[in-house]
Amino acid sequence: MKAYVFPGQGAQFTGMGQDLYNSNPKAKELFEKANEILGWRISDIMFTGTADELKQTKVTQPAIFIHSVVLAKCMENFKPDMVAGHSLGEFSALTAAGALSFEEGLVLVSKRAFAMQKACELKPSTMAAVLGMEDGPIEEVCAEVTKTAGKGVVVAANYNSHGQVVISGDIDAVAAAGEALKAKGARRVVPLAVGGAFHSPLMDPARVELAEAIEKAVITAPVCPVYQNVDALPHTDPAEIKKNLLIQLTHPVRWAQIVEKMVADGANEFVELGPGTVLQGLVKKLAPAGTAISGLQ
Repeated sequence: MKAYVFPGQGAQFTGMGQDLYNSNPKAKELFEKANEILGWRISDIMFTGTADELKQTKVTQPAIFIHSVVLAKCMENFKPDMVAGHSLGEFSALTAAGALSFEEGLVLVSKRAFAMQKACELKPSTMAAVLGMEDGPIEEVCAEVTKTAGKGVVVAANYNSHGQVVISGDIDAVAAAGEALKAKGARRVVPLAVGGAFHSPLMDPARVELAEAIEKAVITAPVCPVYQNVDALPHTDPAEIKKNLLIQLTHPVRWAQIVEKMVADGANEFVELGPGTVLQGLVKKLAPAGTAISGLQ
């Protein structure tokens, strides 16, 4: 069975989607439609913008969404048995699987990006990758640091693969957790160059802001199950999908569990649609018996 997976923030690079735009009339039409929907030429930043311009959350998220969905829509044989996306990629997955229209998906992603950027600006916060440690001890250290007066909040935010978990929260709390984790045996703790504490309670202002937009969005049953971040389970019910999309902002991305559940449900071929190859690397670690490849670039 074939699973299509869609990357999240961090996969962007200058020039993303340009070859597709130049070589495929359908892709060009969709890029121009995206420019029109947003009211500014995001394609120009994708193709020729600087790394700093591209890494702004309000640019990054719609850029990756557009690239991923355009790839899916330009594939002649796009017939997924199941789909999933990492964080932002969940919106790409839902749109590719027909639960959201291209316009509705892009508008939601843009609103989500602006809401998250605003939440980041409210309070300095950050994320760090913890390598070489099991989930349980990481969760325990985060809980202990969060209880420490004056440190703030830190939580496990991305379960990317076994031995690779990203923590997220207040700057002091993430730093304290990082030191404690190294002392307990973590191989490395790597600070991430991100704008804020994604998938943590500090994103609650963004959740509140996005609630009305998600509630009003027209979401229909997808053509195949969508494995959602919050519970790593397959969903086709629009009401459940909406609920999970919203709480995703403040809850962890359970990517390792998603891939393992897809394999348990029969997936043996994974195709990554979007910029970069991050998810292929994670899939190869989590499902070594399967294959992981890129879709057309």
